[in-house]
Amino acid sequence: MKVNKNPLFLALLTFHLLVSGTSIAKELQIPDMGDSTGALISPAQEKILGESFFRSIRTQLDISFDPDIQHYIQTIGQALVANSDNPTQEFYFFVVLSDDINAFAGPGGYIGINSGLILSSASESELASVMAHEIAHVTQRHIYRAYEASSRMSLPAAAAMIAAIIIATQAPEVGIGALSAIQAGSLQMQIDFTRDNEQEADRIGIKILERSGFDPRSMPTFFEKLQHASRYYGEGAPEFLRTHPVTASRISDTRGRAEKYPYRQVPDSQDYRLTKAKLRIGSDNTKLNDLITYFQNKLDQGTAEQRAAMQYGLGLTFIKKQQFKQAENIFLSLNKRYPKQREYLTALAQLAVDQQDFESAKKRYLQLQRQQPGNAEYQFEYISILLKSNQPRLALQHLKLIDYSNQQLPRYFLLLARSYGDLGQNIKLHRYMAEYFYATGQTNAAIMQIKLAQKDKGLNFHISAILEDRLHFFSAEMQALKEMQE
Repeated sequence: MKVNKNPLFLALLTFHLLVSGTSIAKELQIPDMGDSTGALISPAQEKILGESFFRSIRTQLDISFDPDIQHYIQTIGQALVANSDNPTQEFYFFVVLSDDINAFAGPGGYIGINSGLILSSASESELASVMAHEIAHVTQRHIYRAYEASSRMSLPAAAAMIAAIIIATQAPEVGIGALSAIQAGSLQMQIDFTRDNEQEADRIGIKILERSGFDPRSMPTFFEKLQHASRYYGEGAPEFLRTHPVTASRISDTRGRAEKYPYRQVPDSQDYRLTKAKLRIGSDNTKLNDLITYFQNKLDQGTAEQRAAMQYGLGLTFIKKQQFKQAENIFLSLNKRYPKQREYLTALAQLAVDQQDFESAKKRYLQLQRQQPGNAEYQFEYISILLKSNQPRLALQHLKLIDYSNQQLPRYFLLLARSYGDLGQNIKLHRYMAEYFYATGQTNAAIMQIKLAQKDKGLNFHISAILEDRLHFFSAEMQALKEMQE
C-alpha cells in the first residue's frame, strides 16, 4: 500500500481515526461505539492499548516530565474529569514540548497538550476548554474509532499505528517513516470527513467546563482566536485546526451553547501563570537575553501574583544563563512571600542541584514531599540526588517507598537500575534497564539488556526464569510489529 505523504492527508487521516471512523464502522459492521457495554474492547485491552500507545508516542515526541508542569496539567485535567460524564475513567495528561498549537487524545485516556497551545491560551479557561473537548472525545467513546480502524491488528501493532499517525501531525518527517514501517498490514481506508464527533465533543466539553468552574465562553473565544490567526499562517495553520476544523457555524454553535450559562469572571490560578512562564523559556538557549528583557519589562505590570510569575520566569532564565546568585535572590524572596507555592521551592532545589549543593537540594526536595505527599516526581528527584551523592543503598530504600502505581513509570526503573549498577549488581542493572527501555518504547534495546543479564555467571534459577519470561514477552511484541511490515 502506498503511503500518501501529503501533510493535509495525514492530518485528515488523524482526525478520521481519532474522532470519526463512520464509514469504516459501517463497512466492517462493527458495534455502535455509543453502546456502554464496551463489547468491542475490554477494560484490560483498553489499558494495554493505551500503555502501548504512550510507549510509541514517547519514542518520537519530546514529552515534559518536569514535576511542576506535570503536576499542573494532571491537576487541571483530573478536575475536569471529575465533572465529566464518566468521572471514574482513568486519564493521563501530559505536555508535549512543541511550539505547534495542538492537542490530541489517544486510547486509554492518554491526552497530550502541546506547550505551544498552552502558551497561545490567554486564560486558564481557554486551556481548560481544549482539555475538556479532548476529554469528551474519550468519554463519548469517539477514540475507539481508532481501534475499529485497526481491529485486525494485535494491540501493540494497533497502538503503534495510532501513535504513528499522531506523530505524523506533530513531526511529519518522523511520522511518515513510522507510518510506512507498519502500514502494510493495515486496512484500506476512505476519508469520510464528518464533524459530528467534534460537535458532540464541543457540547459535552462546554458542560464539563461549566461544572468545573471555568468560563464556558472560553471555548468559542479560543476557537475564534485560532481561526483568525490561521489566516496569517497559510499552509502552516495550527495543527489543532487541521485535526479539529473550526468553522464559523461551529463557533456560532459553541457560543450559543456557552451563553446559556450565567456569566462569571474566572481568575487564572497562579499555577497556570507559572507553568506558562516555565514553558516560555523552553530549551533554546540562544534567546535567553530576549527572555530576560521580556520578563523584566513585565515586572511592574498586573497584580502581585502576575508580577511574581514574571519574577519566577526571570529567575529560571538566570539559572539557564548560570547566573546562580541572581536566581537565588529571586527565588528566596518569592519563597518567603509565598511559602505554599511549591514552584518557588522546586526552583531553589534545582538551583542547589545545578551548583552541586546536594545537601541543600535533598532538604528542599524532602520539604516538597511533605507539601505534596505522593508526588512521585519529587520522590524521584530526591532519589536521583542520593545517587549523585553516592548513596545507592539509601536510594533503594526510598525506591521501596514509591507507590505501586508509580512503580511502572520509566524513571522508577531507571533509578532502580542505576542503584543496582552502583552496587555492582549487574544482573539487576540489566534487568531493570530492560524494563526502562520497554517502558520508553525501545523494545529492541530491552531485549538486548535481557540477553546481557542472561550471560552473567551469577544467575540463579529464580532470576533466570524471570528473565526468560520477560524475553519471551518482549520478543512476542516485536514479532507482532514485524508481521505488520510483511
